[in-house]
This record gives sequence, C-alpha cells and structure tokens, in this order.
Amino acid sequence: MNRFHELVALVQSFEKDFEKFFVKGNKSAGTRVRKHMNELKRKAQEVRNEIQAIKKTEDGEAQPK
Repeated sequence: MNRFHELVALVQSFEKDFEKFFVKGNKSAGTRVRKHMNELKRKAQEVRNEIQAIKKTEDGEAQPK
C-alpha cells in the first residue's frame, strides 16, 4: 500500500496548480500541471515495472522445475 499512498500524495500535491490553471486561467500554472503529469506518468511506469517484476518472480517460483 506504500506505493498507493505515494501516488495519492503526489496527485494531491498538484491541486494548487490545477486550481490556478483550470479555475483562474493562470497559464504558468498550466505549464506546471503538464510537468506534474509527466512526473505522474513516470511514477506510474515505475509501479507497472515493479508489478511485472513481482509477477515474473512469483510465476517463476510457482512452476515446477
């Protein structure tokens, strides 16, 4: 669950810039939102890779040799 909490905290840290861009129309905040979204994309890819590695390890151990 640690990974989940990391993702939640990451998304929550974007809130101010989302509000500034979408509610107030601040264009500089839009640039920061795009940067945040890239950071979220990288973090999501890390989680995906970790899941695949765990699945491969478990699959390898479950098969008889």
